[in-house]
Amino acid sequence: MRKLLLGTIVLMMGIYLSDCASPTIYVSPKFEEYKEVHKKVAILPFDVDIDSKKLPKDYTLEMAREAEKDEGYNIQRELYIRFLDRQQRGGYTVEFQDVDKTNALLAKANVKYADLGWHTKDEICRLLEVDAIISGTIHRERPMSTGAAIVTGVLFGFWGSTNKVDVKMNVHESLNGDLVWEYVHEASGSVGSSSEKLAESLMKNISKKFPYKQIKK
Repeated sequence: MRKLLLGTIVLMMGIYLSDCASPTIYVSPKFEEYKEVHKKVAILPFDVDIDSKKLPKDYTLEMAREAEKDEGYNIQRELYIRFLDRQQRGGYTVEFQDVDKTNALLAKANVKYADLGWHTKDEICRLLEVDAIISGTIHRERPMSTGAAIVTGVLFGFWGSTNKVDVKMNVHESLNGDLVWEYVHEASGSVGSSSEKLAESLMKNISKKFPYKQIKK
């Protein structure tokens, strides 16, 4: 019985770790020109939005705002770690600025998390002294849950298709702040249950599509 239950959990986790639909990707016609000169890219904290109409009982709006900020920084760091790992294996043509340096430079310039949207992308590029920046938005219907909650949700159906996470990742260049690459996707179930899983899912999906990918000759 225990083995059957464990097998059911593993099978259902596999189902709920899948994504909903194929991503939508935009690449600027001028990207190859930018790629020739871009050397360093910074990753910004993501802009996270939790649906205030679907908050759990006793989960206040203030708690949601704090959770959004925490997740924004968590996904920034998780993506950096994964980009760095692939870059060290010769995966990309650019280097990625350490996120601690990125956040320190933003703090030094008095640019708070809530203020990032008030600055143009070229302004932030100049502030960080990079050739391009990666930014993104995450809209989730529910706050992130703990590992125990994920298993409970899988068994009893709480992690159904209604638990969706909309993700958008952008790359803007430094000269005029133009959008040069965009990735839009929707994930469901436990894919979006934590920053780690979401970053893992993102990297899995964009590994062959990220525009700075090193082309092996």
